[in-house]
Amino acid sequence: MIKGKENNAERQEERPVLIEAESVTGKAVSEKLEENMQMIQDMFFDDDTVIVRPFGSQNNDGLRCCLVMVDGMVNSEIAHFHIMEAIIECPELKPFEDLFETVYNKVVSVGEITTATGPSQLAESIVSGETVLFVDGYAKAMIINTRGWMMRSVQEPEPEKVIRGPREGFVESILISLSLIRRKIASPDLKFRFMTIGARTHTKVCLVYHEALVNHDILGEVIRRINRYDLDGALDAQYVEEMIRDSPYSPFQTVGSTERPDIVAAKLLEGRIAIFVDGTPAVLTVPYVFIESFQVNEDYYLGYVLSSFVRIVRIVAFFFTISIPAVYLSLVAFHQELLPTPLMLSILNARAGVPFPSIVEILIMLMTFEVLREAGARMSTGIGQALGIVGALVVGQAAVEARIVSAPIIIVVAFTAICDMVGIKHHGAVVLIRLASIVACAFIGLYGYFLTIAALGILLLSTRSFGVPYMLSMASFDPQDLKDTYVRAPWWFMKFRPGFMTRDAKRRGKP
Repeated sequence: MIKGKENNAERQEERPVLIEAESVTGKAVSEKLEENMQMIQDMFFDDDTVIVRPFGSQNNDGLRCCLVMVDGMVNSEIAHFHIMEAIIECPELKPFEDLFETVYNKVVSVGEITTATGPSQLAESIVSGETVLFVDGYAKAMIINTRGWMMRSVQEPEPEKVIRGPREGFVESILISLSLIRRKIASPDLKFRFMTIGARTHTKVCLVYHEALVNHDILGEVIRRINRYDLDGALDAQYVEEMIRDSPYSPFQTVGSTERPDIVAAKLLEGRIAIFVDGTPAVLTVPYVFIESFQVNEDYYLGYVLSSFVRIVRIVAFFFTISIPAVYLSLVAFHQELLPTPLMLSILNARAGVPFPSIVEILIMLMTFEVLREAGARMSTGIGQALGIVGALVVGQAAVEARIVSAPIIIVVAFTAICDMVGIKHHGAVVLIRLASIVACAFIGLYGYFLTIAALGILLLSTRSFGVPYMLSMASFDPQDLKDTYVRAPWWFMKFRPGFMTRDAKRRGKP
């Protein structure tokens, strides 16, 4: 035992001593180039992607510089030709002058340059793809924007494809995504407010809003909630959504999410706030109300008559998908007298020989559908579609022939699943509500269904999104309030924006 402890102590002594972050960031930029280089090497110990490149000038032997950058995150052409080569070959770098200012103003030909003296700011700039330039004899450094890593091109988002409308989609780069919004709304009132979250990832977040339209109380609440973000990282917009949303235990989402610039631009013009998170194409929008789950951008690119009809279909499909299994179970198990006699006899004949009660049949088939849905989503597009079609046909037909479930159950579950796909934004809430209604109907029949619907109504009416009622305008009888809820009114009729969200409720051609 003593010998083992001695060997462990020897191995611990052989390990390199890692410098604590507090001790590195506690230092300041020195006038001596060697000390600055050593500070960077200590800061990025065991990181071979960080390049520290000292160099000088052909025309001034007294000028010594050092470039610090991360390999793979910078545009090498800018770093080599517009910084290093420009300084090495510049004839204007003469002795007895302010070399730092000369390099800053006359030599480096890059549009965005700032200065810094704090190591923490330098470290954040280096890991974000910028290049740091030290000049010997000066206790400050230049931060030069040389970002140039590979990224995905702008293309239509796969989950939100449309028949008619723009084909653009956000990408993982926050600056490119912001430029797509700037192209949609060319106004100086469009504001971009950057923040940083995540103690370890230092993820950039940008709040985008229209200054003339946004409700400043809502804006202040959004800023306060983001400032309370206390995780050490944010790898996707979902991290932020779960930390800032209202009613965190509600199955309904109170923060919107989209990958389409045209949707975000439309919401900004209604006074909403968009939250961009660097590294993800998903953009959050707040406040978010219930009716938005049934609105799609294509509603506003097609005629208002067709758009209104399709929107009503989506709303009806939502109620069908949460109601059909529960109502069928209630009618078959408790209220047979409500069914026509031929239909009741047909159901009884189909269930002959099935060993399970109706509730077990429904739960088995709903679970089977969810398994097929998840398997199809995790596989490639072609295989996933084939798996969904073939799996549903084979499993359904085999289950009926084996008398595990009855044919009416297959019809009920299939139609329920189709309706669920229409209102896909509420899939998580739909699954929970459907299950609750089925369990309630299994005990007390249709009374359980109506109690479930009543509880759902209470939940929706009591929910708010950043102070805005979740059922905004849906319970109103004012035609102006209903103009973009159950139906999509023509543009010449929609004279006002939602009043809870904006300071300027009137839509007009000129500001």
